[in-house]
Amino acid sequence: MAHEHDHSHEEVPAFALEVPEFEFLRYEVAEGIAWVTFTRPKALNALAADVLREIAEVTEVIAEDPEVKVAVFTGEGKAFVAGADISEINALKDVFIGREFALAGQEVMNHIAALPVPTIAAINGYALGGGLELALACDLRVAAKKAKLGLPEVGLGLIPGFGGTQRLPRLVGVGRAFDLILTGRHVPAEEALALGLVNRVADDAAAAARELAQQIMKNSPVALALAKEAVARGADVPLPEALEIEADLFGMTVTTHDMREGTAAFLEKRAPEFKGE
Repeated sequence: MAHEHDHSHEEVPAFALEVPEFEFLRYEVAEGIAWVTFTRPKALNALAADVLREIAEVTEVIAEDPEVKVAVFTGEGKAFVAGADISEINALKDVFIGREFALAGQEVMNHIAALPVPTIAAINGYALGGGLELALACDLRVAAKKAKLGLPEVGLGLIPGFGGTQRLPRLVGVGRAFDLILTGRHVPAEEALALGLVNRVADDAAAAARELAQQIMKNSPVALALAKEAVARGADVPLPEALEIEADLFGMTVTTHDMREGTAAFLEKRAPEFKGE
């Protein structure tokens, strides 16, 4: 009996035992892709406090799950995420409580941005306010043709508070960010593509995200993580310092098994077999 117990313990990795029961999202891993699906379609997948808490929890699961090579965020129904919970915001009365509310939401988006694996927002429908801010925290964005994107907060007497005023101009430039933020308008998918707000437009956002993830997963997991780190760390520092960051991280790649395998495979005209080491 002891042998059987030990064997069953080995069959179940420790991380699998720690996956919480989620109420507002679904977490699935298939063929190296972690799918995080928001499952409150009647509420347009709004980011209530409990949903934000679960997003923070699921990012911890993704970061610890050795099976995950790419993470995709998407929504059920006609919305990706249609925004924050307006009833919760309406209840905010104090400047300090409002500040803490924004910081808490920003922290969740930072958890997504800090994931070591590439992340894709599969924008299946409305991505407004906090929903667009969540998509902006991802590395890549794929939008369905019917999707609408925007930061409509000024129409509610608010400003974007989960990173929108900062990540959007870094992505599309200050002028284009002002256009979206000051009008609060909903941007159709094709215009979002032209603005550089999304990377792909497709009939089926999830299918396009899967295809993109499969392209990414052909590459070295170590190189992908270091490339993400190089872009993130270099984004907000002067170019000379940023180039040193790149050189440091390039130096780290040459010590890896994946670099030896990747360069050898190229020279031997064969497909590489990366180990993520």
